Amino acid sequence: MNGSVLRFEDVSLSFEGTPALDHVSFDMEAGATRIVYGVAGSGKTTLLKASLGLVSPDSGRIFVFGEEVTHLKENDWFQIRAKMGILFQEGGLFDSLTVGENVAYPLLNQQAGAGRVSQNGHVAGRVSEALSFVELEGTEDKFPSELSGGMRRRVGIARAVVTEPPLLLYDSPTAGLDPITANNIVNLILKERDLRHATSVMVTHRFQDGHLLANFRYNPSSGQIERAPAGSEMTTQFFVMHEGRLVFVGTQEELKASRDPYVQKFAK
Repeated sequence: MNGSVLRFEDVSLSFEGTPALDHVSFDMEAGATRIVYGVAGSGKTTLLKASLGLVSPDSGRIFVFGEEVTHLKENDWFQIRAKMGILFQEGGLFDSLTVGENVAYPLLNQQAGAGRVSQNGHVAGRVSEALSFVELEGTEDKFPSELSGGMRRRVGIARAVVTEPPLLLYDSPTAGLDPITANNIVNLILKERDLRHATSVMVTHRFQDGHLLANFRYNPSSGQIERAPAGSEMTTQFFVMHEGRLVFVGTQEELKASRDPYVQKFAK
């Protein structure tokens, strides 16, 4: 997929008079990575929800895969969302479904004409492949309550990537996890991005998450995470949000060099 994948043009959105997004504009090309920082309530999650059509802007325009989606009806979103993967905060799994059923959910709910996978055995194979990707083979029959927090997050990633979407949105994928588990989660996000050249947006509070995505890559030949060659980080940009506004857009070096006290909170 080439060209613009996700674009906001002067998007504003408020809840009961409080700005959640305040004249936000950006454009993401295919294969690009964006890391979104900001304190609680700064608009990070609202940005993702607006990208998915879960909330509608009061003004401005939103484009996904080159198509304007600003005022689409819910039924018209199905085919677009079929090309998007989302990892919700805390994994967002259905407690009443097994791991296998959770991962299969996006496949079974894709609309006809949007790459729907038939249910005659193909779904089970795709679910098994996705769980193998996150190193959770053989967990199909377990329930989320039987898994650790890190394992539930990995199931969430498997569900997000099972349809092999070209656009992936991650909402605080490492929140509440210990540093080692958090790094493992980011490594899986790296692996998915680099194997399938997926366009990725990650909301996070950890500087380390952004550092890994900007400076490392997955090498399919060795199966290892390694430092990216010089210049490859140019496809990665950092966003910092404050009170619904995009107050910083730039590279990691520019983030570190910023003298804005608020932006500096996310530079180390």
